[in-house]
Order: sequence, then C-alpha cells, then structure tokens
Amino acid sequence: MRRQLLAALAVGSVGLLALTACGGSDGDTATPGKSSAKSGGTVGIILPDAASSPRWENADRPLLKAAFEAAGLQTDIQNAGKDVGKFQSIAEGMISAGVKAMLIVNLDSDSGAAVIKKADAAGIPVIDYDRLTLGGGAKYYVSFDNVKVGQAIGNGLVKCLQDKGTKSGGVVELNGSPTDNNATQFKQGYDKVIRDAGYSVVADQAVPEWDPIVGGKLFEQIYTQQKGKFVGVAAANDNLGGAVVARLKSQGLDGKIPVTGQDAGDEGLQRLLLGTQCISVYKSVKKEANAAADITAKMISGDTAGADALATAVTKDTKTNKDVKSILLEPLPVYQDNVMDVIKDGATTAAKVCTTDELKTACTKYGVS
Repeated sequence: MRRQLLAALAVGSVGLLALTACGGSDGDTATPGKSSAKSGGTVGIILPDAASSPRWENADRPLLKAAFEAAGLQTDIQNAGKDVGKFQSIAEGMISAGVKAMLIVNLDSDSGAAVIKKADAAGIPVIDYDRLTLGGGAKYYVSFDNVKVGQAIGNGLVKCLQDKGTKSGGVVELNGSPTDNNATQFKQGYDKVIRDAGYSVVADQAVPEWDPIVGGKLFEQIYTQQKGKFVGVAAANDNLGGAVVARLKSQGLDGKIPVTGQDAGDEGLQRLLLGTQCISVYKSVKKEANAAADITAKMISGDTAGADALATAVTKDTKTNKDVKSILLEPLPVYQDNVMDVIKDGATTAAKVCTTDELKTACTKYGVS
C-alpha cells in the first residue's frame, strides 16, 4: 500500500515539478494529476544553449516537440543556457517529475554522465541526442555521421582551394569545443582530408563552448601570428565561419580566402551565395528529431527489438571502449548551387535568405526562390 501511495503522489506532482524546474520549458507538459488519453507519457528534453548555434531554439525545439507529439508523447523541453549547474538542476527536476525518458544534448561528457547515472538510478532511460556522452552509457545515440560531416567540410575546402588554383599551402583549423565529442569527430574528418590533399595545417585551435565571439578573437590572434599567410580556414560551424569572415573582411580578404562551416543556417547560406563562405553542411534537424521520437517511443513502449532495429549503426565510446547503439544520419554538403535543397527540405525560406538587393541578385543567379 505504501508503494502505491508513493506512486500516486509522484504522478500527481509531475505537472507541478515540471513547471518549477529551471526555465526554458516549452510548457508542453501534462496537466498536473491528469494523464492524456493520447499521450504515452512525458519525455524530458534538455538542449545545451542558444548561442553556439541558432539550430537549438530555432529548429530543434519546435521540430522535437512536433515529432514527439506525432509519436503520442508529450515533452518538457528546456534549455541549459550553456550552464552546467542549470543543466543538472533541470535534469534533477525532470527525474523527480517521473518523466518516462530523457533526451539530452550534453554540455560536456562528465556532467552529462552524472545526469545519466542519476536517471538510470531512477529507472529512466536516457538517449544522447546529437552529441555522444563519453562514459555516460546512454541507451541509444541519435545523430549524424559526424566524421562524414568533417569529411564534407574538408572536401569542400579542398574543392574551393583547387577551384582557385591553390594546390598547396597552409590551412587554419578553427575547431569546436574541446568538451564536445562531435567537435573531435568533425576535426578527425576534415583534418585527414586536408592533409591527404597535400595541404599543411599551420594553426589548430579549439574554441571553448563553440563561442563565436571567442572564436573570432582566437582567429584574430592566429591571423597576426601567421601574418595572414595561409590559404584557407576550416571552421567547424557556420557561427565560427562567420566570425572568421568578419575578420577577413576587415583585411579586405573576404571571399579571397576560402572559409568553411556547417549547419546551413540563414547567415551561412547568405555567405555561400555571396561567395564569402565556400561550403556549409546541412543536417536535417527534422530527420534527426523524427528519428529520436521514433526510437524513444519504441523504447518507452517496451519494444526493445523495434528500437534496436532502428539503431542500425554503433558508435565507439572512447572512454569505456564500448559500442553505443546508434542512428547516424547522412549529412548534405551545401555550395552556392544547391542552397535551394535546404529550402526545399523546409529548414528555411527564400524570404529569410534573400533579404538584400545583393542577395536577391545572387538568389536569382543560383535558382533560390
């Protein structure tokens, strides 16, 4: 009887605890004390920040909410705001509220692993979304093939350099956060492609927390140290690429030194069209969100075989040396001539990209409408 009473009290407190957890919730939690006839339960989702990339709030939040609703699950989506303490307190609130599962994008593997350990102790399964938590032991990992993302960045830079007739020379690598396993995999991909193509790496710099302001300052230091003597910049995402382009522009070199990126956000696409960024890499958040919702729904319903069937890949956890069952989606390299592919997929609109007379001219030239 005591166990039944405690369970009833826990269910009754779900809505209240979800509302009092740290801010950033999408408000889509179940009514306190009531269950939804169409809902298989509530899934707690923690996004990392709003600064490292526009995708987390502009794309992942609404698309995850829609995907989980379609799968019959409610969501409590909150953003940690780049704060490890807030990340942990959000997780603790979700665990106390008795969510059916958690989907996390860690800020670093150590704090992410601590959250997974607490969730496991409460019998709540955790899925790593987009970033693998090293040493965490998540049930599944849903992301893109991040080494392939890096290879696309490297191939794009090499293509742009060779199109300009530059067959050799030094390249600057402006990498993502040293605490993000994705950044390690991106670098693994582009570093090998660049070196194999005969270019040297004259500067190799990680950017803490993917912060574009910090990245711009670090690149400025590199530019001074190298006296501007490099032929290209492998920037690990569009925000970092934008910071590089801004500083090259101050030297009159924007569009003259190829710069890479990824995420294919509006500003990245605009730089592609204007020729100041040579490549971005599109990762369909809609596909990623749908994959996450599908595997979570099967896991929650007890369909382990069905969930395993979706996880057709494995990713090596380099800390535990164990394989994590994974869904790894294919990235799409984006150049000037296929910007329209991103728009066709619904990630943005021509109106959001073609915002100035110069951009409208470029959009017409490259068939963006």
